[in-house]
Amino acid sequence: MSDIRIAVSGAAGHMGRELVRAIASAPGCVLSGGIEPSGSPHVGADLGTLAGLPPLNVHVTTDPLAIAASSDAVIDFTVPAATVEMAGLAANARIVHVIGTTGLNADDEAAIKAAARHATVIKAGNMSLGVNLLALITRRIAETLDADYDIEIVEMHHRRKVDAPSGTALMLGAAAAEGRGIDLETNSVRVRDGHTGPRKRGDIGFATLRGGTVVGDHTVVFAGDGERIEITHRAEDRSIFARGAVKAALWGRGKGPGLFNMGDVLGL
Repeated sequence: MSDIRIAVSGAAGHMGRELVRAIASAPGCVLSGGIEPSGSPHVGADLGTLAGLPPLNVHVTTDPLAIAASSDAVIDFTVPAATVEMAGLAANARIVHVIGTTGLNADDEAAIKAAARHATVIKAGNMSLGVNLLALITRRIAETLDADYDIEIVEMHHRRKVDAPSGTALMLGAAAAEGRGIDLETNSVRVRDGHTGPRKRGDIGFATLRGGTVVGDHTVVFAGDGERIEITHRAEDRSIFARGAVKAALWGRGKGPGLFNMGDVLGL
């Protein structure tokens, strides 16, 4: 089989550059392009140079349609509006769309689900093996322990992150809710301030911290009477997400339409 052609949406960002490095070093992969919005100072730049590599003779463009037409897969860690647009283009081109974008609302999710009728969409709040194992463990513990054990999810990220709770925290919350057999939206507490009264049995709480250059820390707490279980994942390098996303693109090639997650990719 020929090498898979992978493009990067948001190619000049921190994750975009990490993805360029991961694609350039991955066997069986070819970097087919990179997208930035109009007005970006990086339009026309060589993607290799941007990522701290030797020149790759592949340049930043503002044309997502051309990128979709010339690629087998697009990896997308951007913003919701750009991701929804790319999902539609991926559907038209029948290619793989790997989505690591967070902060998606219900309408965005519906648009991505519709696109997955024609594209191979792999979407996850976190692409790392460790976090996906953490979600699996979280679901299992939540299945085993009843609501006498309160569930709290604590996350911390760098000061530049703009959405909260993180996509990973919400993914962990969804795993806990699935284990308990409850709906996360109606049983989650995102903010506590002032006189809140006692904790409601069965709620899943979230706490958000921001500061410094933290790549991503997540802890799931099961707090019972007289004991507490805590499981933690700490991301120390963004390359773990990039490698996972490239693995997802390779896995998705030839799979056909559908909406998948990293659990599918990793066989969890």
